[in-house]
Amino acid sequence: MADQWIKSSYSAGNGGDCIEVAPGFPGVVPVRDSKDPHGPILSFDAPAWAAFIDGVKTGDFNA
Repeated sequence: MADQWIKSSYSAGNGGDCIEVAPGFPGVVPVRDSKDPHGPILSFDAPAWAAFIDGVKTGDFNA
């Protein structure tokens, strides 16, 4: 689906629980588990993803 995946900035490179997102899909944010790069990909619309990120940053979600 995507040529390039960007790993979460919270990833320490130690095989921990991380996600990756793929840029370049207008209006959609593909997300996958970095430990399973050939596994399923979830796609979120951009506003929903932005709301999720904002919620994590403000503490509305426990990550």
